[in-house]
Amino acid sequence: MSDQRGQFTTGPASGTALIAVAALGTVASATVVANEGVQQGWYALFFVVCIALGEVFRIRMPGGRDTAPIATAICLAYAMLPSIGGVPLTYTIPLVVSVTAVGSLTGAVFRLAGRRPIPLDDLARRLIIVACVAGTFRPFLESEWFGRQTTTVIALFMTVVVLVALVLDSVMAALVRAGTDRAPYSQAVIDEIRAMSAINAATGATAVLTALAAPSMGWIAVPIFTIPLALTQFSFRKYAHISSTYLQTIRALSRVTEVGGYTETGHARRVSRLAVSVGIEMGLSEREVRELEYAALMHDIGQLSLEEPIPGGSTLMTSSAAAREIAGLGSAVIKQTGVLDHVAEVVERQADAYYPGHGHHDDTIPIESRIIRACNDYDDLVGASLESDRMLHAVERLHLGITSEYDPRVVDTLTRIVKRRTGNL
Repeated sequence: MSDQRGQFTTGPASGTALIAVAALGTVASATVVANEGVQQGWYALFFVVCIALGEVFRIRMPGGRDTAPIATAICLAYAMLPSIGGVPLTYTIPLVVSVTAVGSLTGAVFRLAGRRPIPLDDLARRLIIVACVAGTFRPFLESEWFGRQTTTVIALFMTVVVLVALVLDSVMAALVRAGTDRAPYSQAVIDEIRAMSAINAATGATAVLTALAAPSMGWIAVPIFTIPLALTQFSFRKYAHISSTYLQTIRALSRVTEVGGYTETGHARRVSRLAVSVGIEMGLSEREVRELEYAALMHDIGQLSLEEPIPGGSTLMTSSAAAREIAGLGSAVIKQTGVLDHVAEVVERQADAYYPGHGHHDDTIPIESRIIRACNDYDDLVGASLESDRMLHAVERLHLGITSEYDPRVVDTLTRIVKRRTGNL
């Protein structure tokens, strides 16, 4: 499998473009509603309030994804509702978009009042997918085709429309994420769909069930079917909190070598940040990047077994045998956790040369190990210095080791990152 897993990356302007498209669509829809008047206004107001409440109770998923499943589910249900309590709903697509916008922005204002951020790109994506769902589904409501269909067929149609919309949402989110992180777009799409599949499934199911039940149950269908989603959302929030705590614990453990005087202050954190940037740009999956971060934070933990600290903690200045011994000792410590076996392997093989001899590279070395080796040696040369000349000299040193020590693709990616930081790219 290739380690360079993407074809291209998108620019950071992608998020701005989505916001602009959503804003233009909202203004156009609001203009139409202003001219035609608000149809079935009490229903519209009810959904504005429900959407706003859903927006207030946002969650932060692993990977820094900010989402509001309840608000999204209610918006999608409103876009597809044929009736409520036997009363036919004949409102237009522009009204669906306008209600979504007003409800979302109202909830966002409350979040802003509580000094919580407003994720404009997420709001923009919601408006776009709701417009797509309404534009696809509502024209069928008054058609002869719709009147002839069974509930099963209608439910299936709703499910397909909602699933396609949520996949579109993941695709747009990946566009923004790839532009921000400089990740290959194809890998960003895969990561986004994987990360959001469970919560999106719950969101879509809630939207479809609400739209199907509201004609007979009336208003009460909205809270009844959003309560299970709220409980699911709570579980995801707990999971995200545990993941964050786990990372914070590993970061704290990584400082043990610094406190003990075995490595320079900030070394593990700098190596970790640089390694993550390299991993993302090379197209590693989100799971691989997470394990890379863990391994990079703990890559020097084997030095705690040394009787005498290495001057400056620089493994670059030690012999190959000593570096491999330190890596092996660190791996042994990590294996004791019983849950970080791959991280232990990454740490163990970080000191292995990519070209061990005879001109043939060793592809059995995990890509994460190759990244950590290059990033560690770079930081050993640069440290906390922000001098451009020193940083560029360090990458030149790494290029000298391409034929023996380092993976050329890792060094090339690291070089691009360093040159961007120094303004030389």
